[in-house]
Amino acid sequence: MNTSKYRFEGSEMNSKLLMGHPSGLFVLFFTEMWERFSYYGMRAILVLFLTSALLDGGWAWSREEALGLYGTYTMLVYFSPILGGWLADKYFGYRNAVVWGALIMALGHAAMAFDTPWSLYIGIGLLVAGNGLFKPNMTSIINGVYVNAQDKKDGAFTIYYMGVNAGAFLGILLCGYIGETVGWHYGFGLAGIFMFFGTIQFYLAQGIFGKVGLSPSKTVAYEDAIADIGSENVETQKAVPNNVQRDRYIVVGVLAFFTIFFWAAFEQAGGSMTIFAKDYTNRILEGDSANIFRVANTLLTVVPLLIITYVLFKLFQITFKKYALSNVFLALSFVIIWTIVIWMLKNQFSEVKTEVPASWFSILNSFYIIAFAPLFSKLWESRYNPSATVKFGIGLVLLGLGFGVLAYGSAAIPQGAQTASVSMIFLILAYLLHTLGELSLSPVGLSYVSKLVPASKIGLMFGLWYIAIGMGNKAAGSMGGMIDKITAHYDMSTFFLIFTVVPIVAGLILMALTPLLKKLMHGVR
Repeated sequence: MNTSKYRFEGSEMNSKLLMGHPSGLFVLFFTEMWERFSYYGMRAILVLFLTSALLDGGWAWSREEALGLYGTYTMLVYFSPILGGWLADKYFGYRNAVVWGALIMALGHAAMAFDTPWSLYIGIGLLVAGNGLFKPNMTSIINGVYVNAQDKKDGAFTIYYMGVNAGAFLGILLCGYIGETVGWHYGFGLAGIFMFFGTIQFYLAQGIFGKVGLSPSKTVAYEDAIADIGSENVETQKAVPNNVQRDRYIVVGVLAFFTIFFWAAFEQAGGSMTIFAKDYTNRILEGDSANIFRVANTLLTVVPLLIITYVLFKLFQITFKKYALSNVFLALSFVIIWTIVIWMLKNQFSEVKTEVPASWFSILNSFYIIAFAPLFSKLWESRYNPSATVKFGIGLVLLGLGFGVLAYGSAAIPQGAQTASVSMIFLILAYLLHTLGELSLSPVGLSYVSKLVPASKIGLMFGLWYIAIGMGNKAAGSMGGMIDKITAHYDMSTFFLIFTVVPIVAGLILMALTPLLKKLMHGVR
């Protein structure tokens, strides 16, 4: 029963709360989880596959070529949402766009399961197109559900972001393991299976949202009912002068500009940091070290999966009676996941010595988010909640400090070296700092976009926001592709120092702009 003081949009079932939020949020949570499983699972092994030797099943591309494709792909993934957001706003409605986008992405992953150049490029094209329809409209549905519960949005987006990273965690872990041990294209194919299950799960349970996100002709006119964020009066939004909205657009533009700097550095995780893990990090463990890793990896894998399974069970208690078939597909997905996890851990415990997969380090980001997201959600709902610009600034500074750790750890690598054996601890600490920075910036950015723009433009503005992220991703690929040139002329430490200084300076500048930007927000908290 909903005992909350907030009114959430959607069906009667959506008013039943889980963790203080409407149950429909968790339908979106699991849908996004499988989409992120597929995206990050593929992302974890793409550069490794392209740069691996032909004898190892790869295509033997140079690092610069592989990171160039990686940067272009991730850029287009974030550029396409502006078209998808516009189509949903004008024609499809958010829910139809999500279903079609998810199905197209499932076909893209299926294409990548074939070991041919044409299937790779067709697969990437379908992933880009499907993502454009899917990504902006998932967050638009959340906006519709929370239209009269604005103070709960930061917490809602942080929980949603936990689902994003639960999928990323599982995708990197399992697609990475299968890709590196069984075959690259088996890893790509596994990503497609769960994308398909996510599509079916959402399609069968979407009735929980009532009229939220339907085609434009059937959608409640939220722009006539939406509450102004800076006021308790539902009708205030209609009276907001054009210059106030202009100022709020300026704030979105400033935040988007600094977002580019964040992702240009952060997305080294799928590029130069993956190469650093593969070629410059000591990943061979024996004896006690191997046993410690096996136990730690088991806990790292099983504990988050148990938490997510518990959330799944609580959702079933609310939704199973009405959406049984959707729940069955979701349950089947988790049965498959648990089976693969148990098989993977059994194999690792049977080995005499353990070689940590290069893709394994990427799961640390997702694990840390699953661990810290609830804390940040509560913090943003407390009296210690800082302004958006301070949160963004903190995120950039923490990101820079993470690269500072890598710069220090790689200081002993000789100029121009193609391999080294640096301790894993530096990557582990770097990912921790990067994750804390991400939690300070990324989910907060989504929340503030939804607060600062009118409801009728929400899909389009999320698309514009993702364009900024896409620009950062392309910059990440281009800058990461310079790793060989910079290490040849200087050294690896200098390469990482670039990513240390730029985000920290950007973060300090943004925090200094806080008084001005707070005025331009006109009461948005």
